[in-house]
Amino acid sequence: MREKPIRETAQNQRRVSPYRLELLPVVPAYHRRARNKKPLQEGQLVYYGPMPLYYGIGEVKRVVGSYVAVDFRGTGQFGVHEDVLSQEYLIPIPPATLSLL
Repeated sequence: MREKPIRETAQNQRRVSPYRLELLPVVPAYHRRARNKKPLQEGQLVYYGPMPLYYGIGEVKRVVGSYVAVDFRGTGQFGVHEDVLSQEYLIPIPPATLSLL
């Protein structure tokens, strides 16, 4: 009989999001769409453009200058709950896409 390992492998620890994050387009920070000034407001839903699967979907909590505090609630693979990111890394989720997620 084989015993269970004490620590799970990284593959087994990978989080599964309740959202279909693969539907969100990847937008690198240097891309024109990411560099355009976009007014982010508190309560707006956003995602991490360069790799949506990492952070998941988050809600804007506070905007201070070019930095945004976002509550991701652990919806991505990394399990991040809150983080402060530069606006060029955050992409607003279009209303048409919300119903698909």
